[in-house]
Amino acid sequence: MRIGLAQINTIVGDLAGNSRRILEAYRTLVAQGAELVIYPELVVSGYPPRDLLFKKRFVADVEKATRELATQIGAVPALVGYTEANPTGTGRSAFNSAAFCHQGKITATARKCLLPTYDVFDEDRYFEPAAAPIVVEFGGSRIGITICEDIWTHAMISTRRLYNGVEPVRQLAAQRCDLMVNLSASPWNYGKGDVRHQLVADTACQLGCPVAYVNAVGGNDELLFDGRSVVCDAQGNVIGGLAAFREQLQVIDLSVSKLPAPGSPLLHPTFEQADLADIYDALVLGVRDYAQKTGFKKALLGLSGGIDSALTAVIASEALGPKSVIGVSLPSVISSQHSKDDARILAEKLGIEFHTLSIADVVAAGEKTLAPLFADRPRDIAEENIQARARGLLLMAISNKFGALLLTTGNKSELAVGYCTLYGDMCGGLAVISDVFKMQVYALSRWINRNKEIIPASSIDKAPSAELRPDQTDQDSLPPYETLDAILKGYVEEGLSRADLVAQGFDTAVVNDIVRKVDLNEYKRKQAAPGLKITPLAFGVGRRIPIVQKYVS
Repeated sequence: MRIGLAQINTIVGDLAGNSRRILEAYRTLVAQGAELVIYPELVVSGYPPRDLLFKKRFVADVEKATRELATQIGAVPALVGYTEANPTGTGRSAFNSAAFCHQGKITATARKCLLPTYDVFDEDRYFEPAAAPIVVEFGGSRIGITICEDIWTHAMISTRRLYNGVEPVRQLAAQRCDLMVNLSASPWNYGKGDVRHQLVADTACQLGCPVAYVNAVGGNDELLFDGRSVVCDAQGNVIGGLAAFREQLQVIDLSVSKLPAPGSPLLHPTFEQADLADIYDALVLGVRDYAQKTGFKKALLGLSGGIDSALTAVIASEALGPKSVIGVSLPSVISSQHSKDDARILAEKLGIEFHTLSIADVVAAGEKTLAPLFADRPRDIAEENIQARARGLLLMAISNKFGALLLTTGNKSELAVGYCTLYGDMCGGLAVISDVFKMQVYALSRWINRNKEIIPASSIDKAPSAELRPDQTDQDSLPPYETLDAILKGYVEEGLSRADLVAQGFDTAVVNDIVRKVDLNEYKRKQAAPGLKITPLAFGVGRRIPIVQKYVS
């Protein structure tokens, strides 16, 4: 059988637009010889629809769109992910389903069995689980149909314990299948690809038949979907691997026993690539899709001359094109000349629009207005933050005037400990690198410069500074970033306690200080712009720590 993999990028709620993309992909793959076309999970509605599912007409509208799609499907069947109303009158009101469309109608419906409720997932909030996967007979073949989480019960997956021993793959193994397909919308984080490929390969070996895994691609809010759809033969060998972070349509012939050689069209060059290339491609895709899917044609950011804003500018320029990016230098009276120079040089290298707006008069006006109230108090962080908030004020005004998406430039290390100014440098519509630790910022910047200098070397080499007071550096308030990032990874991502971190060899006073800062600044993160998720646990929808709480770990 020749399987058509339709790895397409859809928009949540754009039922008409998604339907057009589905049909365009179908016609292309059929013309290329596909005998079965497979799409990602919930491709009609886009993933994740979240509380759109609670709107009175949403599920019905998705069902209507899916039935209309089916009328356009001919002799070559298509498996299309959609939301299906639960007609039983018990349980949740919808199923996460896959429609087997053939000869103008839906001839069978598969429903998702396992509904994830961890990290960014809350499917049990919306969907009713199915008791078992189904097998569809077509063209003399028995095709088992699973949806995303249904195959995530491998022994190496810790979340398998959530399903009380329910294993859809094992249920299918009890029936003879000639092919198993998995419609997926699996968000990406770095390091996840190898786990997925192993999972698909082992599933094929367990069932003794080929497995075709079709994953979503694109950015929807914080979530990034990398695609990398894959087909494995009955022995678990990869016989087709699609692009990372790009749409691709590909036909894979299951009858061909010869494995694809490196460089073969059946193995896209990005199917396996280095972590830094993955992170860069993910962030570029995230910015492009967030801007385009929300209707922005231009992006805007403040250029400080530092490494964080430089990296963000490079990503934005790659995502939207240099002519669609506006960089603004906003020096104060204490801004260094090298920072102003580095901002200008970066803009020239990227070919983006560049402006310099001094904030000196705005800051002076703010201080003058506050002087009677502040008269008897020494200068401190309140005056420093007037500078950051003056920058936020001007950038938001430019965003409003020109309809440009303001990108924030803070990294995960800063956001974790609150080394950022609410209503200042945190102003913006998208936090591009808020899930990128500072040491990763350095690594990415050097990777970008691997062939030629794009980010000025001085932006990478100089001591990082917020430049809110003379001679300030980040290390006045924070430990070296190597140490900070390691502590944050343990405390934020791995859930380690202070005692655990001290046992790993970190200084007790440093650990206590960092943990205290993380806990105290939860209120800032709750008000931050949505950030692109690249790690297993990002600040945002997948992390729900109370602001008001007194637990000390």
